[in-house]
Amino acid sequence: MAIWLTKDSKVIVQGMTGSEGSKHTRRMLAAGTHVVGGVNPRKAGQTVDFDGTALPVFGGVADAMRETGADVTVIFVPPAFSKAAVVEAVDAEIPLAVVITEGIPVHDTAAFWAYDKAKGNKTRIIGPNCPGIASPGASNAGIIPADITGAGRIGLVSKSGTLTYQMMYELRDIGFSTCVGIGGDPVIGTTHIDALAAFQDDPETDAIVMIGEIGGDAEERAADFIKANVTKPVVGYIAGFTAPPGKTMGHAGAIISGSSGTADAKKVALEAAGVKVGKTPSETARLMRSLF
Repeated sequence: MAIWLTKDSKVIVQGMTGSEGSKHTRRMLAAGTHVVGGVNPRKAGQTVDFDGTALPVFGGVADAMRETGADVTVIFVPPAFSKAAVVEAVDAEIPLAVVITEGIPVHDTAAFWAYDKAKGNKTRIIGPNCPGIASPGASNAGIIPADITGAGRIGLVSKSGTLTYQMMYELRDIGFSTCVGIGGDPVIGTTHIDALAAFQDDPETDAIVMIGEIGGDAEERAADFIKANVTKPVVGYIAGFTAPPGKTMGHAGAIISGSSGTADAKKVALEAAGVKVGKTPSETARLMRSLF
């Protein structure tokens, strides 16, 4: 069991013929992901060979879905063209769009998020500026390493890509149902709350790790949601305890403004909701390990 991405998911790659798209398509195939094609309007009709697997290139997402039955798209498109790529995916009503691209203007992200909402939220957007989503042993859509953990019963949702990888590795002997990297931009599609709700409803997820970071109030809102709706144990970590105010740290959204958005404030909110919060990633992993 997994959330949003399963062994039956059929994946297409927007930007498959580009350098990043081709590199990670090859890696996803090696991980066992059912990649069924790519999208590039200028190369429609061509095929690309990935170590003996020939994948067709389609002119658009709708064409790819019609021909392959694809239900997931992974977007490796340069920032200037990412808005158009996501809008195309939304117009095609593909159920899941994973936007890996970093550096998309916040205005563009807000525009395609609002467009998806106006169209009825038929496409779940993960990202942008994220590592993607992986259900170990089943499928891997994005850039999350496929060999650092196995399948298990922990759900993971994280703003940080590298901390996602570290947590997966530290808890590799227990394993994960699904790991979701939601990205650290100021505007994103899928939130902590969306993933928490899905893990709460997943009968094969027993516990949840939530990784947040400084900036904004997403973690405080997640704490309120956990208190009201989540009965499974949640362990958390907030990156940025030593970050100076007013300086963006790593992600565009990781910035403390005045007295809001600090790691300490987020830690207090989560602990008030019953979440055990580690001071380091390794301590967080130990807290999770104690539940098994």
